[in-house]
Amino acid sequence: MWVYSPPKPKAPDAVKAGVEIKAIELVGAVLKPEHVKPPPKNAKRNYIVDIYTKWHRNYFYFCAKYACPGPNALSPFFDTGFARMEYSGGVGRQSQFNLSYMRHTGRWWEIRRGLSLEQCLAEIREGGLFHP
Repeated sequence: MWVYSPPKPKAPDAVKAGVEIKAIELVGAVLKPEHVKPPPKNAKRNYIVDIYTKWHRNYFYFCAKYACPGPNALSPFFDTGFARMEYSGGVGRQSQFNLSYMRHTGRWWEIRRGLSLEQCLAEIREGGLFHP
């Protein structure tokens, strides 16, 4: 059966810039100090070397870059997302986002809808499902 699916709203440049500024503050003040540590001696397991953010279409991602020190590693580094905010409408303080986390299955799982930017960042700051 065919179902009408309205097009998703495109995130305005002003919203994108505001989100980036607030997210970079969160990454620098909370996430990096908490999760990016100096490389362990004789490391055999993957460890986080950087946390960064990026926009892709209407999605804003929080990503972690891991180092793979083992002799059997396919690549010296890999990147993975751990939190995703989807722009769902509004402008300025009225902007709304849907918040998702990356499940162990490799799929995004949306758990919150219609949150403000501040609410999304608070959820990510508090941790739980939204940590690398």
